[in-house]
Amino acid sequence: QVQLVESGGGMVQPGGSLRLSCVYSGFTSDDYAIGWFRQAPGKEREAVSCLGSWADNTYYADSVKGRFTISRDNAKNTVYLQMSSLKPEDTAVYYCATDGILRSCSPYESGSYSPADWGQGTQVPASS
Repeated sequence: QVQLVESGGGMVQPGGSLRLSCVYSGFTSDDYAIGWFRQAPGKEREAVSCLGSWADNTYYADSVKGRFTISRDNAKNTVYLQMSSLKPEDTAVYYCATDGILRSCSPYESGSYSPADWGQGTQVPASS
């Protein structure tokens, strides 16, 4: 059974940095793609980033390119989202997700991909 648990959210001022963690179980990260999504109040959920089953297979939303970095530590069963130069518009609940089938991040380009398995989310209030 796939389980995902996010942590690392918290208050941060604009321009600051934060690292989110997603601890997974029930599958091997280097076999399947894992994505980060976010949902801001009153807005639709959007894909933020993805890390595929090979290291150079990644996806970043245009709004976070150059500011966010996704990585993983297989020994710790953890995927990270390093967020820098945070903006008020980054305020959202952040979720990690996977489906245990997809290996590539290509479907994230469509903007409508939704994996089957989700964590409970962690709040990132990037506001002054």
